[in-house]
Amino acid sequence: MVDPVGLLVVVVAAFAGGAFGAAVGALPALTLAGVALVVGELAELLGGAPPPTAGSPVALGATGLTASVGLGPFLGPQVAFAGGAAAAAFAARKGSLDHPFPYHHAKAVARPLGLRADALVAGGAFGVVGLLLTGLSAGTFGPVGGTLPWPGLPWDPLAFSIVVSGFLHRLAFGYPLVGTVRGGVLDMRPYARGERRGPPPTRSDEDASPPDAEELASTHLSRFVVEPWRPEQSDWVRVALVGVGAGVLAALVTYLTGRPLLAFGLAVASLAFVLVDDERIPDAFPVTYHVALPAGVAVVGLAGSATGGAVAAAVSPAVALVAGALVGTFAALVGEVAQRVLYAHADTHLDPPMVAILLTSFLLAVLDVAGVLTQNTIPTPF
Repeated sequence: MVDPVGLLVVVVAAFAGGAFGAAVGALPALTLAGVALVVGELAELLGGAPPPTAGSPVALGATGLTASVGLGPFLGPQVAFAGGAAAAAFAARKGSLDHPFPYHHAKAVARPLGLRADALVAGGAFGVVGLLLTGLSAGTFGPVGGTLPWPGLPWDPLAFSIVVSGFLHRLAFGYPLVGTVRGGVLDMRPYARGERRGPPPTRSDEDASPPDAEELASTHLSRFVVEPWRPEQSDWVRVALVGVGAGVLAALVTYLTGRPLLAFGLAVASLAFVLVDDERIPDAFPVTYHVALPAGVAVVGLAGSATGGAVAAAVSPAVALVAGALVGTFAALVGEVAQRVLYAHADTHLDPPMVAILLTSFLLAVLDVAGVLTQNTIPTPF
């Protein structure tokens, strides 16, 4: 039975979390969630507590600070990140974003929206949407009780919530679901060639010289024909290398600690380097959280859902690292396909890594049901 007071509390928290994501920016909010995940997982690890065998299905089996903060109803990605992305789409539709940005302004999820009241309300509303979608996917609303009449659906409930929320904010604010494809849907070469959607505007004053970079970036016609999510990371070979490297690292962290969410948290927290505007940090800094989580879950699954040091005793390091490399590469390639289909031609930010986590977690759940893996991070119907 649902506790109405508890439900009200988490709904208010989710509204506040979505508004927070709008105020500070979706990507900074996600980075803070990653920091909270790392702190929570390290606190449990250093405190000697093993990973739970049955934690909150809404928070990927986690407990403690990880579940309540890093994946919780205020700072969790399904709330703050999704709310911030929706708020950016709303603000761009209202025409209230005037900063230079080479893509559609609705994709500027690294930018704080500050105290724009209407954008904060939009972010808060989608924070609540994220909370509800996560509960519907997990089959329970966690701390407030209320088991739903179906088991948890066989994928990561947080990723499911974020992906569905991305489609919903496109519908709600009048954006096309997938955008207009100009050329091949998977072809990113027009970006490399610098092809634009229309002729660049000229200045209206007596000096009819071409506009500078900031003016060019602010016009719709000057948008690239395709807008890759991470241009430096969109080459297929580079994508595969990122998948192998990050998958092996995540597998190693999970093998040593038994905590796949620690590897995931480290990858999410590393987004801080993406946000830093410093010439010493290259724009090509890789984004890997969609690789780290599936790779870590696969290692625990091969260990028969063992916890802590028992993971190392249940599976050989070679098997763990190979599994991490394979699953990580698959997740990276799925993420690249997702960005080419759902992001590059569209107007708003629908997160390719979360699409990759959603689809890869479904594959891991299928392998669990088939008896290849045994894990408790992703819900399964049996």
